[in-house]
Amino acid sequence: MKRMIEKADVLIEALPYIQRFRGEIIVVKIGGSTQEDPAHVERILTDVTFMESVGMRPVVVHGGGKAITRRMKEAGIETRFVKGLRVTCGRTMEVIEQVMNGEINPALVAVLEKTGAMARGIPGESIFKVTRKAEKDPATGEVFDWGFVGEPHEVDVEPVKALLARGIVPVVTPLGRDAAGQVHNVNADSAAAVLAAALKARKLAFVTDVPGLMRRPDDPDSILSTLKVGDVEDLIREGVIDGGMLPKVQGSVAALQAGVRKVHMIDGRMPHSLLLEIFTDKGVGTEIVWNDQE
Repeated sequence: MKRMIEKADVLIEALPYIQRFRGEIIVVKIGGSTQEDPAHVERILTDVTFMESVGMRPVVVHGGGKAITRRMKEAGIETRFVKGLRVTCGRTMEVIEQVMNGEINPALVAVLEKTGAMARGIPGESIFKVTRKAEKDPATGEVFDWGFVGEPHEVDVEPVKALLARGIVPVVTPLGRDAAGQVHNVNADSAAAVLAAALKARKLAFVTDVPGLMRRPDDPDSILSTLKVGDVEDLIREGVIDGGMLPKVQGSVAALQAGVRKVHMIDGRMPHSLLLEIFTDKGVGTEIVWNDQE
């Protein structure tokens, strides 16, 4: 009986969150590293199915970094990252398209359907308009070009909204098309943030393979449970935010500026971390906010 009462207490704790977020769009970005373990993927997508079942409107954006790196190695293509972004030549772009649209996306849709949701894949190049990413080094003036890497500047949200209106979970690949029709690789964190902003989502959740943003990367106890936007630049200068965390945090700030209410970074290896973050008082991981209140 005690165990049954404890289960009821959990549901009661979740009730105000279910009521608050009913009908709201929640964008969930699932990282490529998190996808390495099928059990993790199924638990995360079961959480997404739960969210949809209680009236929320989840949208999934996925990465695929490790799967792409493996395929590139098999093809004899060198992998290179600069500032957390994959340098993308023509051959690399072909591999990315094949892995994202042909393998990972259909597999995630299939798992969502297995857990009881209706889901549909959306190729990112059909909704994201991009410009080629290039950046000038402030010290040398040298311009670095990542190749076929695009920065999304416009999103056609209508295909996403059409699926949501029918109770279908959209699953979006991080690809985009430029004005000339060329498909570009898009950082999945940036894609999720831009999509969340365009959809005016209530929340954006990054599901990663780390507990959250940590002040010391090798110390899980140094996790920052709350990060205020005003502290971001200082943490970048201190090196606390760097590498793959940079596009996550920078995209989070842009999404908050566009009206997203709160951004979460959670560990996908923890069972049902997505539900724990959204539906409990304490939560897990790191939340990024303008201030302490949502």
